[in-house]
Amino acid sequence: MKFVKEEDEQRRDYIFQKNTKTKFGTKFIVLILILLVIGVVASGVFFELF
Repeated sequence: MKFVKEEDEQRRDYIFQKNTKTKFGTKFIVLILILLVIGVVASGVFFELF
């Protein structure tokens, strides 16, 4: 099984396809996770837990 499939490959055993939807989705999820980490750290500083 291949992890990332190129756009021009003809195969069915892959997890992610290298196209614009997958790239956008990956960037969006990473951005949301970074914002969540910043929010947790900011709330910890605000409530003086760190």
